Amino acid sequence: MGKITNEELLKKISDKFNDQVTLVGEPFGLLTLETGREQIIDVLTFLKTDPSLQFVFLTDITAIHYPEQEKQIGVLYHLHSLVNNVRIRLKVFLTIDDVHIPTATVLWEGANWMERETYDFFGVIFDGHPDLRRILNVDDMLVFPMRREHPLEDPNRVDKKDYFFGR
Repeated sequence: MGKITNEELLKKISDKFNDQVTLVGEPFGLLTLETGREQIIDVLTFLKTDPSLQFVFLTDITAIHYPEQEKQIGVLYHLHSLVNNVRIRLKVFLTIDDVHIPTATVLWEGANWMERETYDFFGVIFDGHPDLRRILNVDDMLVFPMRREHPLEDPNRVDKKDYFFGR
C-alpha cells in the first residue's frame, strides 16, 4: 500500500488544476485522469516536481485509436511514484485532423523513444521533440499501422469463403 491514496492524490491535483483535469476512473486501482493538450506539460511537471508526490518515473507513453469518437486519438501517459508506490494514468484526446501535442522530453529524456514509437504507430506529432522520426517501421511508410483504418481481414482471401464450409 502506498503512502498516498488515490483520493489524496486526486484532491491535490484538483486543488492545483481545478476543472482542467477530470477523473475518468480507477480501473484496478489505477487512478486515471483526463486533461487537455494545453495543460499536459504543466500537469506532468507538477506530478514530477511536487515534493510530496514525486512521480519521477515515466513508465510509458502510448496512444489508442477510437474511430467512433469525435476525438479519435488518445495519448496515454503512465507515471510511477517510487517513493509513494503509486501509479497514475493521464489521457489527452486529440482529433484525427490535429494530432499535435507538446513533447515530454523536456521532463524525461527517456520520453524520446516512447514518443517516437507513438508517432510511428499512431501518427501523433510531439511538438518540440528533438528527433521525431520512425523508429520501428520503414521510413517511407505512408500509414500508421495501429490506427483502426483498415479492414480486419483481407477481402480477397479465398480460404475463408462460405462454400468451403458447406454454407
